Amino acid sequence: MPTSPKKPYAHPALAALDEVVRPALLLYLDAHRHPEVSGEEARTAALFADRLATLGLDVTRNIGGHGVVGVLRNGEGPRVYLRAELDALPLDERTGLPYASTNGAMHACGHDLHLAAAVGAADLLARTTSHWSGTLVVLGQPAEETLTGARALLKDGLYARFGRPAAVLAQHAAPLPVGLIAHGGPHAPVVAASAALTVVIHGRGGHAATPHLTVDPVVTAAAVIGRLQTIVAREAAPSEQLSLTVGTLHAGTAVNVVPDTAELGIGVRALTDDTLDRALTAVDRIVRAECAASACPRGPGLTTVSRSPALHGDPAATEAVRSAHIDLYGPRRVITWPPSLAAEDFSLFGDAGLDLHGEADVPLVYWMLGTASPEQWATAGGAEIAPNHSPRFAPAIRTALPAAISALTVAALDRLAVRPTRNGGGPPATGPHP
Repeated sequence: MPTSPKKPYAHPALAALDEVVRPALLLYLDAHRHPEVSGEEARTAALFADRLATLGLDVTRNIGGHGVVGVLRNGEGPRVYLRAELDALPLDERTGLPYASTNGAMHACGHDLHLAAAVGAADLLARTTSHWSGTLVVLGQPAEETLTGARALLKDGLYARFGRPAAVLAQHAAPLPVGLIAHGGPHAPVVAASAALTVVIHGRGGHAATPHLTVDPVVTAAAVIGRLQTIVAREAAPSEQLSLTVGTLHAGTAVNVVPDTAELGIGVRALTDDTLDRALTAVDRIVRAECAASACPRGPGLTTVSRSPALHGDPAATEAVRSAHIDLYGPRRVITWPPSLAAEDFSLFGDAGLDLHGEADVPLVYWMLGTASPEQWATAGGAEIAPNHSPRFAPAIRTALPAAISALTVAALDRLAVRPTRNGGGPPATGPHP
């Protein structure tokens, strides 16, 4: 006889979920309508900080730029961080939503959902302090999209000022069915190592009528772009996952002028740091060789704008949170996430950032959260769902937000010290799993 799925439990801390969703939704709509790109998140940070303050958290602003830290102390116990991101992308929104952004930026990666869920979780936990003990730290991180915000927070003394974490938790919107949770496996990264480069090619400008008197950096840039594609096709093993994208190319001011310079923006992603290192070495070699082949009057400028290691969740902590999510949603709604070439700087909050914060063995738990509605999945099996970073990315917010709040709250409770309940409901009254 087949075994029926385990019935999800109703933890007492989730009893007020309906009450916290509306204010969290209002925060989401406001943040979505007024997005701010990396490094310019002043309004979003103030919105987030003000909301945390109304919930009774002790709020500190302007950490590592526009970073926000809210602290809720509730007796002895573990210190658990919940991280959400403040920044948006420089992208014109084309969702057609009544609350769509019109300012040339867009929350096309779900950071507005992450912020609203963190506030909702903090609201639930602040209402139910009799069910847990410890310290909750809610973190609003700036500049995640440029992979510079986590480093800035840690360099500004995040852990020294607010305490060493027993765990740092984060979730991320993904084009999966709404309410589906996906955790990474124990031996593979959740997301990739990544680097962003700026390359400046120096030519010799002049008149388009006398090209023989110039060194055209645009032609050299075109040769560089074509040759860079061979790194993935011919220098990486077929078993290695590697991606290289020339995302920007800027050169020239008029069609009758050969410019002096051309500038490329290059992104490289790989599932291992070793693969990334070899790809970056190849980029350097190819750029310099093509500039030499073009007789550029001076060598190119190569600058690493940002770099982040691959993200590995802590196996034991991840398995414990996964179990808590299975208890909450049932086993059919909690799946395994395959390694992805998406990139994050969240890894720096753990051992990958040891040189920044000096705290070894900080467990990280990171999961993906579905945001696509059943109607979207009913159309072509979900093939037409706009992915993250699309100008049409539009989470089914009315169902995705309650799921995101619940997932983050239950994960936090699993890492905090949970107090026994008189009615016997909820998970075992134990602290964090070893």
